Amino acid sequence: MTSQEQEKEQQRVDSVIHQITARIAAVTDDYDKARAEMKLVQENYSANTSVNYIELDDRIETSADLQQQRALASRLIENEQIISGQLNTFKELEQSPYFGRIDIQDAGDPDTERLYIGTASFTDDEQNFLVYDWRAPISAIYYNGTLGNVTYETPGGRQLTNLKKKRQFLIQNGQIESMFDTNETVGDEMLQHVLGQQNDETMQNIVATIQREQNDIIRDTRSDLLVVQGVAGSGKTSAILQRIAFLLYHSRQELQADQIVLFSPNKLFSHYISDVLPSLGERNMRQVTLAEFLSQRLLGLDVETLFDRYETESTLPDAQVNVRQFKESANYMHQVADYCQHLDPEHFKFNHIYFDGQVFFDKAEIEAIYHALPALQPAERFLKTKNELIKRLKRRINEEAKSKWVAEEIDQLSDEQYHDLLGNKQRHQFQELDAEVNYIARKIVTKRLRVVYDALYNNYFLDTYSQYLDFMAQAELPDDCDAAQFEASRARFAQAIEYHRCPLVDAAPLLYLRDILTGGGQNHAMQHLFVDEMQDYSIAQLQYLHHAFPKAHMTFLGDSEQALFKAVQAPEALLNQLRDAFNVHRPRLLKLNRSYRSTYPITTFAKALLPDGAQIEAFNRPGDLPKVIIRYDFDSGIDALDREITTLSATNGTIAILTQDLTQAHEVYQKLNHQHKNVTLMTDADLSLPKGILVLPIYLAKGLEFDAVIGWNVSATNFPDEQFTGTLYTIATRAMHQLTLISLGPVSPLIASDKMPTTVLQIEHELTN
Repeated sequence: MTSQEQEKEQQRVDSVIHQITARIAAVTDDYDKARAEMKLVQENYSANTSVNYIELDDRIETSADLQQQRALASRLIENEQIISGQLNTFKELEQSPYFGRIDIQDAGDPDTERLYIGTASFTDDEQNFLVYDWRAPISAIYYNGTLGNVTYETPGGRQLTNLKKKRQFLIQNGQIESMFDTNETVGDEMLQHVLGQQNDETMQNIVATIQREQNDIIRDTRSDLLVVQGVAGSGKTSAILQRIAFLLYHSRQELQADQIVLFSPNKLFSHYISDVLPSLGERNMRQVTLAEFLSQRLLGLDVETLFDRYETESTLPDAQVNVRQFKESANYMHQVADYCQHLDPEHFKFNHIYFDGQVFFDKAEIEAIYHALPALQPAERFLKTKNELIKRLKRRINEEAKSKWVAEEIDQLSDEQYHDLLGNKQRHQFQELDAEVNYIARKIVTKRLRVVYDALYNNYFLDTYSQYLDFMAQAELPDDCDAAQFEASRARFAQAIEYHRCPLVDAAPLLYLRDILTGGGQNHAMQHLFVDEMQDYSIAQLQYLHHAFPKAHMTFLGDSEQALFKAVQAPEALLNQLRDAFNVHRPRLLKLNRSYRSTYPITTFAKALLPDGAQIEAFNRPGDLPKVIIRYDFDSGIDALDREITTLSATNGTIAILTQDLTQAHEVYQKLNHQHKNVTLMTDADLSLPKGILVLPIYLAKGLEFDAVIGWNVSATNFPDEQFTGTLYTIATRAMHQLTLISLGPVSPLIASDKMPTTVLQIEHELTN
């Protein structure tokens, strides 16, 4: 690239930034005016709320004024948010207005059109596009096209054009740092620059470095089930976030951010990705962990988390593992559905409804209502029973309103309390005083019996736990599931419920059973469901999520090689399993086999841990060979760990010490805390990722990356066999630049294997002081 060519491009950058700066000044004025108008409305609102509510005429006038003020405030808040979003977008563009350029020539057109691609669109005062949003249909050429004839999707159908040039820029603080022409999606030069940087506290958007295979994921609008299987560091999470941004852009009129839900592996990960969508001018989608979701739906129960399960997983005998695998299967969920659909009324389990420690609705009364109804689907029959109970509650309220205690309570009301109970009702609406007093009496009794209504509304008269136990008592077991062990798991569930706990393996089928019998539990507003680290979810859990969000298009992403709880599964087999379980029409599997996160030596080592690691393509970024340090007792291992921290701290901002479980993390932290000031023990309660030295169990590091990683105690004792391949692989692939493994005693056979090339590791055997 000639200096003259770069100078011409810099002149254009300067010109665009000059116009962006002018736009920022204009929008800032609009924002200040919107803020001032909003402040004035708030002051008026505050003044109006002090009006006397007791006098009838004042109350009517005040209510109308307040409604107008609320409506006006709502419009102004929305306007202020829109202007604020525009301002943030323009400020981002001011630093780096675009990252790509494409020159195209349509058939029959003698002129070549030059388009610049950035994180957001920007037009001049005559509405000419100076920058095209990366999500615009024509921008797909930048990501997918090689030079020559290319096609791209538009609202009017596929279009053909000739791609004459593809140029990439690295622009920082308004200056072109580098630029080059390429025939690839993103050239190695830009990738080398981006991937060689230090890890940030939060993930950055990757729109400037999206690869062609990632773009396929981002722009898919047809699939109702999209399964993305990507090797560690392949950019699958980044691509999914860009996919959400693309969907919000593509379906702007029909889709809002709060109609998208993402299941994250943990709260640390949720924080890590929190800046990506705002940096693209979009609101964040809803985020929830599986534990949070299940706990919200099973209020009152302490639901076992994925972390709790991981801590005990390795101690389970094979017979219990077989029972767990059955409970996590599609077969088990199908049996739950079949049980519910064919449930005999005599086997329906009901509860008493209590009030003030006394039975308010006896379960025998509830059973009688249910049995008296005609044969219907269970959910419809249940709903009719619920409606009948609510009618009986209203009759009880009307009867209780005539009680002496109610009359006495009315006599003791102040004028203000009386008018509060009267609410929007006006006295002239009642024919006589007795009608008004009876209305107040019913309000008092209704308020007192609200707890009964809530119990009916929330279906507490169904004994879900006994119903689930009844289902388990007649479940058909597969051949490899021992009946005695299954009965033991049934007993463990019953005991856990007594202590207000729920095993994770039972949460999804329990909720599924409750939802089918009551006809509830489904959210029809959600249009897209995303699940990250799907390999740590069971088919039963994924099937329940599909049931809970029945209208949502599903995107599941993960890496079967990083499975912490189960054996590696071929992606094609997984897709078939999900397709059959969900009965979807347009499933699609996309695989990302190229790893970008780690240096070439680290990725080469990680590949060698896997039986099918040859399919992983390592990005050619140079670095040091991973190091294995072997020590033979805890204290000498800590000494080696301390020296490695000192060495790695000189060149790395974040060093993660990854342990197999929380107990080992505590042990390491207790030793290091006395020697280093910037060491932090991370738990599942932490919401952010600080710089410095972090100690955490591996399951908390899912989806995260660090400048340097030290794997603690990768010994044959800790990682004895192939069951731990996924865990060890996950530890290795968290490192961006440097990786050290410390073993207390002989190293794991997964590392010492004959299949492990000796050229991919530095091994330090000797004890050194």
